[in-house]
Amino acid sequence: MTVTFPTVPERRILGLNLRKKVNRLEQGIWRPAHRDPVEIVLASNKDRLPDLIPLKMGRMSVSPFSFFRGSASLMAADLAQYPVTGLHVQICGDAHVRNLGAYAAPDGHLVFDLNDFDETTPGPWEWDLKRLAASAVLCGREAGNSDSACKEGVMELVRFYREWMAYLSEMKAIDLVKYEIHRFPREGVIKDVLNKAKRVTPMKTLEKFAEVTKGGELQFQHQPPVMHHLDRENRDKVLRSLKPYRNTVGAGHQTVLDAYRPADVAFKVVGTGSVGTRDYVVMLFGNGPDDPMFLQVKEALPSCCTPYLKKVKQPRHNGQRVAQGQQRMQTATDPFLGWTTIDGRDFLVRQLTDRKAAIDPHDLKGGKMLEYVTVCGETLAKAHARTGDPVALAGYCGETIKLDKAIAKFAVAYADQITKDYTVFNKAIRSGRVKAAKAG
Repeated sequence: MTVTFPTVPERRILGLNLRKKVNRLEQGIWRPAHRDPVEIVLASNKDRLPDLIPLKMGRMSVSPFSFFRGSASLMAADLAQYPVTGLHVQICGDAHVRNLGAYAAPDGHLVFDLNDFDETTPGPWEWDLKRLAASAVLCGREAGNSDSACKEGVMELVRFYREWMAYLSEMKAIDLVKYEIHRFPREGVIKDVLNKAKRVTPMKTLEKFAEVTKGGELQFQHQPPVMHHLDRENRDKVLRSLKPYRNTVGAGHQTVLDAYRPADVAFKVVGTGSVGTRDYVVMLFGNGPDDPMFLQVKEALPSCCTPYLKKVKQPRHNGQRVAQGQQRMQTATDPFLGWTTIDGRDFLVRQLTDRKAAIDPHDLKGGKMLEYVTVCGETLAKAHARTGDPVALAGYCGETIKLDKAIAKFAVAYADQITKDYTVFNKAIRSGRVKAAKAG
């Protein structure tokens, strides 16, 4: 039997024809939302640890951008109300400017890429691009940039997404899989993030989180509620979960894991959107006390996008969904990425210290914002090109600035919506409807 595939020109025409379904100017449409943002945020806390939810709410109350970071479910619900082209890629699901950053590749060199995949799933490429664009406006405002500067930044972000998608669409598939972004100035905001990542080594993590017991042994510091020790029963559950986890990584790295022995386990609060999930850190040592390794065993809840993507087939295990989504989108991935189960709950396992570092929103002033968002646009294009049809995507996006202007229009309008939602959220905190602890 002969199998025929669409030719490159046919795929490009497919993308062009999708403009009849959703023209590029329609991508800029945002109508004021008539929903209760507080209700959606509170619903997203289901299955989280009740004692930590006030901490999450407190972290979200700091600024509109902080609220945005913790309310990916709200934007997923909003975006689901609008038509899409139907071109699916592996989406991050929570693409915002702080979910891109630097980390160490398996060979130790530092790369810049997407680095948070809790919400990843196959889905509409527009959802990622619109969320990233809105985050650029919110983050830019927080840094003190004018709306006109933020809009200019988004147009540059989309231009780079569009132009790099066209470039990547002409690349051989085997080269696209290996494509890594290296286009960084010698000085600037990206270089600062890479330099920050250089300093995040396992030994630095040991100094930051560990303490010496009276018996001379190393253990995690006890800093509730951010970090605390586990009782023996839960400690043993976490350690037992590492055995099935081992089988989810490559055979060559299984032998590396075998060389490390666990020294301590602790519960650790991480991020903003992840607060309230069950998150454990394991301290291990290999060839002596100067050879530490840290594993994060992080609960993986269903993607916030899943309720709106009924026809998308997902792995039954959410840790597997996150791990495989990350492997599809990143060029260089943590070789110890895997998954496990504890008490019937899904967990992702990865290195805690793979030298990750992200941008500080206050650094994105003026030209620094333009430098940063252009690299973000290229990075997102690379991830989508790897997991979708870059030829069809390039065909839809086109060579003019129509899409750039449309997404910029949407991003400013949606940032305004989030700012209003943030005001409603903080009013709910003051009224007692939402319980919030001091951010920390």
